[in-house]
Amino acid sequence: MENEQRLGVLYTSGAYILWGFLPIYWKLIEQIPAFEILAHRIVWSFVFMMGIIVVLNKWGSFIQECKSIALNKKSLFGIVLASLTISTNWVTYIWAVNADHVVEASLGYYINPLVSILLGMIVLKETFSKMQWLAFLLAGIGVLYMTVHFGSFPWIALLLAFSFGSYGLVKKLVPLNAMFSLTAETLVVSPLALIYLFAKQGDHLSEVHWLSATPLLVFGAGVVTAIPLLLFSAGAKRIPLSMVGFLQYFAPTIMLVLGVFIYHEPFTSVHGISFSFIWAGLAVYTLTRMKRLKKQEKRKERRAI
Repeated sequence: MENEQRLGVLYTSGAYILWGFLPIYWKLIEQIPAFEILAHRIVWSFVFMMGIIVVLNKWGSFIQECKSIALNKKSLFGIVLASLTISTNWVTYIWAVNADHVVEASLGYYINPLVSILLGMIVLKETFSKMQWLAFLLAGIGVLYMTVHFGSFPWIALLLAFSFGSYGLVKKLVPLNAMFSLTAETLVVSPLALIYLFAKQGDHLSEVHWLSATPLLVFGAGVVTAIPLLLFSAGAKRIPLSMVGFLQYFAPTIMLVLGVFIYHEPFTSVHGISFSFIWAGLAVYTLTRMKRLKKQEKRKERRAI
């Protein structure tokens, strides 16, 4: 059991660390427009996932899963919606990184857990505890403070948070095998991505040096998309949800460090105060969730006795 937990921590940490360092990858191909990178990311993710399915001899199971999705309106709608929300998240993230908004992107992923709570309340009719309300209020003050002092709404952060939160909600409502789900999601939007790439053929080819590493980085977009998701899928099922909740802050923290110290984006006193409110909200949220999960575990232990 301890070995399984160690593997779970290793896999999940690996996923979030890779997600945290992903801005470096997108910066390497920043000369290519965000929507073009997105299209390549979708197509090559699908190709890579299909390769994994074939290598693991899961082709028959995947076809069966696709048939069951096609025959179930709820599952089909869920896959289409998941494809659209994750595509929105991906293109926003790529654009934000390449437009020097890594700090605001990190803010979006700090806010994301609290957005998930809000969506759970609105869609799933989940109830808020007083401490969850406090967490949400603190984060809201942080966002409002930044909006007032900068005079602009942090739309990048909120779009990233709400698109990824919506994606998580859809996945919760329509639970599917992680490997098959990602493959099906990229399959849905791959035709649109291919049409876009063919339509754009020649527009930006002069900007790409095809004898350089750029083409390999473009094709590798599918690999850097799929590997963290597969690691997360393998790790999350081996460790408690509270631990997953703690490890998820690796990614935005790494992004924040990259944005400030590597890409020299501004981090003013306004950023400091806003982030402090959001971090306080996250601390309240994380502690509340950990206490709740511990109580649930104790109840299970008592029932077992």
